[in-house]
Amino acid sequence: MKGILRYTVTLLCVVTVLFFGYGGYLAYALPEHYYLTAGHTLTLPHGVTLTPASETVQAGGSNGAGTRNIVQLLGIIPIREITVQTIPEVSLIPCGNPFGIKMLTEGVIVVAFGEIETAEGEKLPAKDAGIAVGDILREIDGTPVNSNEEVAACMAKSGGKAVAVQYLHNGESRLASVSPALDKNDGVYKAGVWVRDSSAGIGTVTFFNPKDNTFGGLGHAICDVDTGDILPLLTGDVVDVSISGIIKGAEGSAGELQGSFLSETAVGTILKNSETGVFGRLYRAPSDREAIPVGLKQEVVPGPASILTTVAGQKPQEYEVEIKRVSLREDNLTKNMVLKITDPRLLDETGGIVQGMSGSPIIQNGKLIGAVTHVFLNDPTEGYGIFLENMYAASESLFPS
Repeated sequence: MKGILRYTVTLLCVVTVLFFGYGGYLAYALPEHYYLTAGHTLTLPHGVTLTPASETVQAGGSNGAGTRNIVQLLGIIPIREITVQTIPEVSLIPCGNPFGIKMLTEGVIVVAFGEIETAEGEKLPAKDAGIAVGDILREIDGTPVNSNEEVAACMAKSGGKAVAVQYLHNGESRLASVSPALDKNDGVYKAGVWVRDSSAGIGTVTFFNPKDNTFGGLGHAICDVDTGDILPLLTGDVVDVSISGIIKGAEGSAGELQGSFLSETAVGTILKNSETGVFGRLYRAPSDREAIPVGLKQEVVPGPASILTTVAGQKPQEYEVEIKRVSLREDNLTKNMVLKITDPRLLDETGGIVQGMSGSPIIQNGKLIGAVTHVFLNDPTEGYGIFLENMYAASESLFPS
């Protein structure tokens, strides 16, 4: 009898731990905010129910208010509150076309320092003034600077007198007094700072909205190669690109799509460089495909899917993939799912996911659900994808309906 009682108590303890552990996991994993298209219901994990709260809350964006709900485990234990916002169904054209990116930064980003050889020895004026790698120089003595040449000109004409440099440090505006040093080799006053003012490369267009000619691509930001910081956009052009070669991916080495700009003439403009991609307007539709509905994050499930990507020329092809894991957590906007390339054709051509494929749209169950963003270096057949919902939210904030 004591053995049965001990077994029963142990079993109850295990069940209790598992029960509350599951509740803790859900509180950690479930997002705080859901979008829901009209006429659809929200599907949540097993054992979870929603109890509407009494008040209505403003959910932000251009789609009005959302309702606050209490998530309960087995209809008894409250886990957390979530907001559910009903929106119209959105349909976009999935693309997969390569595009060229040419952008100038707003301000210049500090990427390194270089000693100035003076008659008194080596000096680092900008660094000594408190400026750090990754900072963005915006103005010198009240004059906006957006190029390396403009920074050099302001320092050269200073005559050695201190100049006021307004800059951003981790998004915070700061002011520094920099005393340029006279380079004994060429007789020019300098700050001893290396800056970057532009970027160029190729990526993949994820979607095109024929209603207003807006587009989204990449699925992640354009970042500085030295600092890893998001490049502040001043102006950006989209140009036509043709894919002419492939460096196949291998374990420990990311592959790459090689392409060339077909013209200097812009076919679109980039208006936003954000964590979830680049966005702007195109002067013409990049694809003749039909628009399909956007799948929201709760509709994305492990299983078969496909991607559109271009590995030769300008025409995308559709390839089979498998979505292995899905994460609804909101603390990472670009690594929402893990996908594996399963199509033998793409594996033979590229070895898996390679640089330049970022932005390739992911389609599942007839809906546009996301885009490829990153490759796993230890296994190039796998990588991360972003929810299309996260990309469209950034686009929609720039182009409200």
